[in-house]
Amino acid sequence: MVPTTVREALADQPVSGAVCLEAGAGVGNTTEGLLAAGAERVYAVTNDPEHARTTRERVADDPRAAVCEADLRATPLPDDSIEVVTAHGLCNVLTPAALDAVVDELTRVAAPGARLVVDDYDPLPPDARMREVVAVENAAHALADAEDALTFYPASHLRRLLAGAGWTFERETTLLDPVPWTTTHVRAHLGAARAATERLPDDVGVGLRGRIDQLDADLEREDAGRMYSLAFRLPAVA
Repeated sequence: MVPTTVREALADQPVSGAVCLEAGAGVGNTTEGLLAAGAERVYAVTNDPEHARTTRERVADDPRAAVCEADLRATPLPDDSIEVVTAHGLCNVLTPAALDAVVDELTRVAAPGARLVVDDYDPLPPDARMREVVAVENAAHALADAEDALTFYPASHLRRLLAGAGWTFERETTLLDPVPWTTTHVRAHLGAARAATERLPDDVGVGLRGRIDQLDADLEREDAGRMYSLAFRLPAVA
């Protein structure tokens, strides 16, 4: 089933008959959405083996879909080959340096006149409990991997970044306000934080795990923040 947020983000895009790229295929929601909207071909690219497996299983019966396990900073796709690019919930898992590199790569593979749809999350409000979940997840990953796990970029930041890469802004839409962070979401983020602490020395990891356990006991779900959708067009060759 294609989520409502994906359908709404694609509703005003010329997907029918287009060659498309889902940048950062998670469980294949946008790949399925692009196929349902009549795409001629959909490349779903992810560097996560589990996401690649899940997406392959989901779209295995559709010959228009191709799932590629690759780094989004260096995809196997040719220059100027994609007509519609989507990045649904991708940017928040990229560090600023990785985001810059991914934008460069998506621009490289986009054909003149291509469309780009970026769906992501504004920074959480100061009083949101989910900020505590994100903070402990980032702390664990920063200590274990020397980089944060999550960065919520304001829509205005992505607009400026993509404008600098040559994309023309077309529209901004709110997909969710507030965002429903379900128990499943909360547990997934806390689970990622807990896994990162296992790579830390005991004297550091124990303290973080205590905070993770406390959040796990206190926070079931929360409605907070905004998910937005931005649409861009690459100028056509004169």
